[in-house]
Amino acid sequence: MSLDAVSAAELIAWYAEMGVTEALDETPHDHFAAAPEPARQPVARPVAAAQPAARRPTAVAAATPPDEAALSARALAREATTLDELKTALAGFEGCPLKATAKNLVFADGNPAGKVMVVGEAPGADEDRAGLPFVGRSGQLLDRMLGAIGLTRQDHVYIANTVPWRPPGNRTPTPQEVAICLPFIQRQIELVDPDILVCIGAPSAQALLGVTGILASRGRWMEYDTGRRMIRAIATLHPAYLLRQPLQKRLAWRDLRALKAALAAH
Repeated sequence: MSLDAVSAAELIAWYAEMGVTEALDETPHDHFAAAPEPARQPVARPVAAAQPAARRPTAVAAATPPDEAALSARALAREATTLDELKTALAGFEGCPLKATAKNLVFADGNPAGKVMVVGEAPGADEDRAGLPFVGRSGQLLDRMLGAIGLTRQDHVYIANTVPWRPPGNRTPTPQEVAICLPFIQRQIELVDPDILVCIGAPSAQALLGVTGILASRGRWMEYDTGRRMIRAIATLHPAYLLRQPLQKRLAWRDLRALKAALAAH
């Protein structure tokens, strides 16, 4: 089947959106076709023993082990004394495999002097292209949600993610990927030192607050140790989930009202 230029471009864009970012061969192959008959193997004859050639390290062998990557992340994060230094450390960090498939590092957006820090899960396709968190449809909804209680990211809110690189196909980050990146977001929260931490979605709430089941844990005030002091923390529903389940916006609105009341009382 032949494709015109427009259809081919749309297909390539769809592949990229689904996380297909590289070709494995110069020509396509029909993997559903019948396999060819295997070639006859010649009868083995004894030969003189030879010294084995040096093995090249495979990509898996060359990859940094998860525990070692987490230790490296912890050391780099601890050495950063400012947000700019932390961003530079993240940009040079090679321990997370997501970096190899992402277009951009998505570090943060908003006002680091704001009283509220919002932490989501991981960048999506729009965020990966822009290099900023929450800029797609979810980000637009988040801005409207914050605006409903008088908050803006320019003045009052600082926004980041537990994982700063987009997982292919917008999948959920694996526990291993979250564990590797966790020291960086923990240090980021410590440097920002907000009055209130808002975890957006289940992965963020589990990584930072240790809670599971976002519908059961959302709306409950908890405490988070920034490394400098204990602050109030709350989990709420992710805007992407609210776009799929608009009836649940009533629950998010309750959480926003609780956030507004907490800020007024602070």
